[in-house]
Amino acid sequence: MGVTPASLPLVEPPEQVALRETVRAIGTRYGHEYFVRTARADANPTQLWTELGSAGLLGVNIPEEHGGGGAGMSDLAVVTEELSAVGLPLMLLALSPAVCATILTKHGSEAQQRRWLPELASGESVMAFAITEPDAGSNTHRTRTTATPDADGWRLDGGKYYVSHVDNSQAILVVARTGEPDARGRAQLSLFVVDSDAPGITAEAISVEVVSPERQFVLTFDDVRLPADAVVGEVGGGLAALFSGLNPERIGSAALLNGISRYALDKGVRYAREREVWGVPIGAHQAVAHPLARAHVELEAARLLTARAAAMYDAGLPQAGSAASMAKFAAAEAATRALDAAMQAHGGNGMATEYGLATLHGLVRLFRIAPVSSEMSLNHIAQHELGLPKSY
Repeated sequence: MGVTPASLPLVEPPEQVALRETVRAIGTRYGHEYFVRTARADANPTQLWTELGSAGLLGVNIPEEHGGGGAGMSDLAVVTEELSAVGLPLMLLALSPAVCATILTKHGSEAQQRRWLPELASGESVMAFAITEPDAGSNTHRTRTTATPDADGWRLDGGKYYVSHVDNSQAILVVARTGEPDARGRAQLSLFVVDSDAPGITAEAISVEVVSPERQFVLTFDDVRLPADAVVGEVGGGLAALFSGLNPERIGSAALLNGISRYALDKGVRYAREREVWGVPIGAHQAVAHPLARAHVELEAARLLTARAAAMYDAGLPQAGSAASMAKFAAAEAATRALDAAMQAHGGNGMATEYGLATLHGLVRLFRIAPVSSEMSLNHIAQHELGLPKSY
């Protein structure tokens, strides 16, 4: 029986409960200290990533015939949330397994799937995703990076902005213009798998105030030669393929934020129980208790929206796009409040590195901007859920 909106489960099945326990057992051995230490060393969480891949946790949404678990975004969201809940919010999970593997599964050629999906599932390979440009922003139709056909394949020229973990990837999924815009200004876009070390690619790190082992880069493509079979899906059909990966990215981002909220609230509640002032735990005071309680309510609502969005996406329901936008928006708001409440409950200790809260402030703030801003999420919801006129 297929999943319908009326039958979406409110209680997780035993196999997902077991999946959570497996992820948590691995993540707990590393913890937030590993996350911070790796970030400040400008290193990559390779050891953790390799262990996750060996345990089959990176490919839970990849088809079994390509080395994955054959499940979907519901399971990948569980993996992402549980890692974040122990202080390991890896954005890479919302990109390489969620965006890139999903697009290749749905639109890649047999050769591309055989080449990349098994290694994405095992963690042997990582794929970056390059879409954003300084002059395009959320309007992908204004993409200026071009792919021009030649006798041997394609020539890629242009640049991308805020591309995550390029230094840790073997390939990059690049969105490029392959034709002139139509009368409505809609660009002809195509997707390409590009080797990260291809001649003509330069990467420059962007210095950002975010503690994360996943750094951001400006990419420049200068006459990068691509083989003819580098195209994913149909030439000019990149927009449809693109959206099959953007909803998983939003669901994965929501799951990551929900995990951060759980992590922050766990710390905030524990501190409010143990810290005593004037002879009673500070959690006995409503000024401390109510912000934590409100954050908990918002977290539980965001988790339900995220589970609903993942189930709808896995079921192929057309409303999955709106559900993903609502989940990501709600999770970003909930994480903002949860982290703030936990830091406030800690007083001055909330800013201390050893308490592991302030180190997440930049990352949580980032997710109200990316991968889609809260304002653009509300635009989508207003148009598609409320039937209001398009505002952009």
